[in-house]
Amino acid sequence: MVPAGDQERGGAIVRVALIGFGPGGAYFHAPLIATTLGMTLSVVITSDDGRRAQAQRDYPGVTVVASAAELWGRSSEIDLVVIATPNRSHAPLALAAFDHGIHAVVDKPFAVSAAEGRAAADAARAANRLLIPYQNRRWDGDFLTVRALLAQGAFGTVHRFESRFDRWRPQATGSWRESGEPGVAGGLLYDLGSHLIDQALLLFGPVVSVYAELDIRRPGVTAEDDVFVSLTHASGVRSHLYASALAAQATPRFRVSGSAASLVKWGLDVQEAALKAGVKPGSAAWGQEPPERWGMLGTETASAPVPSLPGNYPAFYSGVAAAIRGDAPPPVQVNEAIAMLDVIEAAQRSARERRVVELAPTNA
Repeated sequence: MVPAGDQERGGAIVRVALIGFGPGGAYFHAPLIATTLGMTLSVVITSDDGRRAQAQRDYPGVTVVASAAELWGRSSEIDLVVIATPNRSHAPLALAAFDHGIHAVVDKPFAVSAAEGRAAADAARAANRLLIPYQNRRWDGDFLTVRALLAQGAFGTVHRFESRFDRWRPQATGSWRESGEPGVAGGLLYDLGSHLIDQALLLFGPVVSVYAELDIRRPGVTAEDDVFVSLTHASGVRSHLYASALAAQATPRFRVSGSAASLVKWGLDVQEAALKAGVKPGSAAWGQEPPERWGMLGTETASAPVPSLPGNYPAFYSGVAAAIRGDAPPPVQVNEAIAMLDVIEAAQRSARERRVVELAPTNA
């Protein structure tokens, strides 16, 4: 059943406009939108001539316009806008979409502050439109495997969760992501940290205290490029989260320690590399890891490999289509993304004041 007001906007086919066709839009959004049943990529917004040509080559028949202003002029032709632009523009573009009666998927972080996120959520409710934060790494195969093991009780009582996204990027690139300018939301805490914190909250629930170390290590960079965040969950679990641009050698992606067993998992989910290589989502063996990359579960004296569940990024946009039809709730709830932003702000305060920051009971 299509929600009231959407019948004239395309019925069961969700017509999508993608704002931004840099690496995020081109690799993490467009291929998934284009291969989702019940969705069509109708418009791409980019002012770059090379990206325009790429969009028209990869998606024949797509309309390419240079600005969001041009998109709003044809808003009756669009049901959903996907925002894959620099962080500071995420919430303003979402607000503009709601003003034109369009649902919005917004890349992480969907706002540069928790206050801005709450205002955007209020605006979406007032407009009766969906605001869906994009947290694709909830569908990483290794993360899905950890969730399944947790649900099975394989760890016993979990004491500590360690999670890392490490990179080797010793030279600054000059990207806005390396800028500490207020309002830009650059740095690894907003970037990879958004995934790390979201996953920890999803696994172990609300957080009651935060401690963080945020460092700038590379010349020419003004936002943190080396991050450690410790979360104490109301459940009693402690999450230790790491992100670095200066990890010259790999470290475990996950380490989960419990009263009955521990899991150690190396290597990143395979879907990012597949998307960048041009492999179409949903193809044979999509998201499957080879056995040599499976995690090891057990104790000091006995452990065994655990087959990784297939990664499933396509599930996000399938869930978006279902939510727009009114068949299911959004695949990511906006209140969950606001809770993540609350934790980011607590981490910033902790690093600045060099102390543990307690979160108010309403945030827990």
